[in-house]
Amino acid sequence: MSLIWTQEQIIALAPDTSSALNAQVLAVRSLWLSLGYNEQAIWGECQGSGSNPYRTQIDLTELAFKCNCPSHKTPCKHAIGLFLLFADQKDAFTEKTLPQKISLDIPKDKPDTKKVVDTVAQAKRAQMRYNKVTAGMQDLELWLRDLVRQGLAVALGQPYSFWDTAAARLVDAQASGVARMLRQIASIPHSGIGWEERLLTQLGRVYLLISGFKRLETFPAEMQADIRTQIGWTQNQEELLTSSGVRDRWLILGQRITEEDKLRSQFNWLWGEQSQQPALILNFAYGSQPLDTTLIPGTSIDAELVFFESAYPLRSLIKIHHNPADPVDKMPGFGSIQHMMTAYAKALAQNPWIEQFPVALQAVMPVFNDGNCRAVRDADGYMLSTTGLSSQQTWQLLALSGGHAVGIFGEWNGDRFLPLSVYAENVFVTLEKL
Repeated sequence: MSLIWTQEQIIALAPDTSSALNAQVLAVRSLWLSLGYNEQAIWGECQGSGSNPYRTQIDLTELAFKCNCPSHKTPCKHAIGLFLLFADQKDAFTEKTLPQKISLDIPKDKPDTKKVVDTVAQAKRAQMRYNKVTAGMQDLELWLRDLVRQGLAVALGQPYSFWDTAAARLVDAQASGVARMLRQIASIPHSGIGWEERLLTQLGRVYLLISGFKRLETFPAEMQADIRTQIGWTQNQEELLTSSGVRDRWLILGQRITEEDKLRSQFNWLWGEQSQQPALILNFAYGSQPLDTTLIPGTSIDAELVFFESAYPLRSLIKIHHNPADPVDKMPGFGSIQHMMTAYAKALAQNPWIEQFPVALQAVMPVFNDGNCRAVRDADGYMLSTTGLSSQQTWQLLALSGGHAVGIFGEWNGDRFLPLSVYAENVFVTLEKL
């Protein structure tokens, strides 16, 4: 049975403050020409400024929103207003059959039709790529040895082109993953105090990858998959969806969006309530293409997830949605920072190339100094240094904590903690919205 959505939990779904305020204005019965619901959906027609009403639908199975209003926000004010009205006046939703005119066909991912594969040509292409990657990694090893032989101080005086040229050669060698690692390293020599240690750590990860690739066949299949993925090989998602997965109530705890060369990457972090297993669902969009909007932080899904092959599985795909979404009603995860660091060490022992480690802390107190959140501290006095918060997000975190311990979810990169969401006073709030 689904949990009851509170007004606070629904408002927390709004993409920004103005949408939340406008939605509350729309949560009035007289503004809606028709209202209905069943086990799968809520729908209604809202009278706007034009002659035709706006048709709004909420898919309760995956908590997806659809409205034919001109707003580009998801969910829009009409969807949040409809949800608020449903939570407050459920008896007003008298229709039980979704009208044809309001069936908005919320899109869901469908597997592509399988194509006939030329296995001989495929094997030939695979061998050609392997040869190119091998040559590229050998060239990288010589470049890396030369850099370290000269001393890290030399890296401080190198322009960005020094790193970008080496990365470009790896792209030509079809090792795009390693190229991305080099481009990320380029900024470290100019990152301030402690740059030498950070640079050496990241160069060490690159060299470990080179060494692992040279002995690829000697490792277990899961470790081979990690090495190949880090270099730039992809796993077949169609084949992955045919394997058995993990069914759980998956709490959607955080979301982060990055953009590079017009490619937007959406990181969705989930946490299995029973399995206590973290999961990462990655979505991509190029240019003006829309990103997936069905995974909303602060909600949960009853679903079966399949994980990409890895010694420490994180990335996953949703194979099957089962029951309607519920709001997150607690912060799972670690009871202390010490326990989190122990889990992080074990994860690195299995996959040393983990870049972002999902961290759900049940009760920590933000530490503020000079108007910034510098760290989070647990009851034992252990602290994690924080990074990446804007001034507006910092003030939001201060208001939510109020000097008390709160649940916080975020990403740990081995050096800094990036808070993404907060659970306080039985309400889940994402810091990414402000």
